[in-house]
Amino acid sequence: MTMITAAARSSARSGRVGRFLGAYGQELVILGALVALFVVVGAVNPRFLSNTNLTSIFSSNAYIAVAALGMSLVIISGHIDVSIGSLIGVLATLSGTLAVGGYPVWVAWTAPILAGVVVNAFVGGLVAYARIPSIVVTLGMLSILKGGLISVTDGAWITNLPADYLIAQKRLFGLPLPIWFMVVLTLLTAFWMRYSAFGRSIYAVGGNAEAARATGIRIETTTVAVFAIHGVFAGITAVLFATQLQVIQSTVPPNLELTVITAAVIGGVSILGGMGTVIGSTLAALLFATIGSALIFLNVSAYWLRAVLGLLILVTVLADMVRRRRVAI
Repeated sequence: MTMITAAARSSARSGRVGRFLGAYGQELVILGALVALFVVVGAVNPRFLSNTNLTSIFSSNAYIAVAALGMSLVIISGHIDVSIGSLIGVLATLSGTLAVGGYPVWVAWTAPILAGVVVNAFVGGLVAYARIPSIVVTLGMLSILKGGLISVTDGAWITNLPADYLIAQKRLFGLPLPIWFMVVLTLLTAFWMRYSAFGRSIYAVGGNAEAARATGIRIETTTVAVFAIHGVFAGITAVLFATQLQVIQSTVPPNLELTVITAAVIGGVSILGGMGTVIGSTLAALLFATIGSALIFLNVSAYWLRAVLGLLILVTVLADMVRRRRVAI
């Protein structure tokens, strides 16, 4: 009897470990890669582990992690947004223009968030109710936003930003505020996705839309809401991006949409929808930043970063396909 009980306990523990690894295996792999990078590169060049460099890695790229949170929700729901880089560029320009135009800083901070919600809710509406594939809608929105921004501003620089507007340059308990935004938003979003009914409905819609509809989930409403929430994250990202430096260039940040999507996918979010966590996307964004900094300290061309990211995308998507086939079997 004792042996049977012990075997049952061992089996239960193995089951719990298996479920944990199944749910967070990708996050653990990325975390392990981060630790290995810090150890190896730090051993080669100790300056890599200086407080200044570590703060720069986490703070300067926190806005990418925040944008990847919203992108993760969109991809989990079974869609994608390739216009996120253009939207962030437009919202950052809007924020800076309001700041130098004499408006209160809270207006310059909140207006991009509201605008992001409106734009992305419109995109979500076209996807949900007009039945237009999200990649088609967001490709069109990319062209509209990018072309409109250049046409209106001619890529001009926004200067003389008020000191109290530069929120990304402020600190709390010794840490730059972008790091706090990244950590707090990641934890809140992860908790909300796991334990709220709406968070679980996003997984259901992305996993099997018709099955989700059969259980009473309103797919169209969920889709619009996910894109609107994505707009909130885009607005916050735009403010963090706009306030990093003393000036803002009224252009679209190059390759930003690719970086954000890559962070979500490599972080463990299935490109086919229905699976993944936002914790992984944040860790992946930090991994990219760490790799980029490591290449500099190792005197390796920074162009290798794109090659590494491309390889990681292929490996991650292949692993996701294999995992799905095993689940289906």
